[in-house]
Amino acid sequence: MSGLFCLAADKIQDWAVVVLGVGTVFVGLIAIILLCTIMGALFASKKTVNPVEAPVNVAPTPNDDIPNRQEFVAAVSAAIAEDMGTDVSAIRIKSIKKV
Repeated sequence: MSGLFCLAADKIQDWAVVVLGVGTVFVGLIAIILLCTIMGALFASKKTVNPVEAPVNVAPTPNDDIPNRQEFVAAVSAAIAEDMGTDVSAIRIKSIKKV
């Protein structure tokens, strides 16, 4: 049996292998395109009736005061000290303005 298989393998031309390989790739790509098209059509038909809208951000007025100002300054100074790699006591914050 193995001798018969070797004789059949000798008769296959190189171009036939190339054509079969390229053909297989293109058939696979066409199948993927068809599947994507079908799935896109299925999911496109399911639209939401009322999409959720993002909340509108209100710009703060310049006269607003910072609530818990001491805690805010402590948090900002701790973050700056951590980023700079120094101690919190070595940092002097002159002013903080709300924009």
